[in-house]
Amino acid sequence: MTKQYAVLAYDYTDTEALDRRLANREAHLDGLRQLAKQGSFLSGGAILNEEGKMIGSNAHFQFADRQAFDAWLATEPYMIGRVWEHVDIREVRLFDPHG
Repeated sequence: MTKQYAVLAYDYTDTEALDRRLANREAHLDGLRQLAKQGSFLSGGAILNEEGKMIGSNAHFQFADRQAFDAWLATEPYMIGRVWEHVDIREVRLFDPHG
């Protein structure tokens, strides 16, 4: 049985943080598209501040186990590119409204 994870990731707050996010954004989104095709990315998007600027990410993932999730996370462009500073990962059981 696969495991599901909720991720809340907050960006660095230095003056170059948004530039790093934008520089890594396409690689990040391409990776999520691939995960979605594999059934591992379930939902997610940007966390916005009061001015509507991206300051983080929230997402739901599904992997065989935590080791598979961690292996993916180690390759995530927002991790490698120093976009996400604080990442909170929790195992969850998502509600399926169709099941």
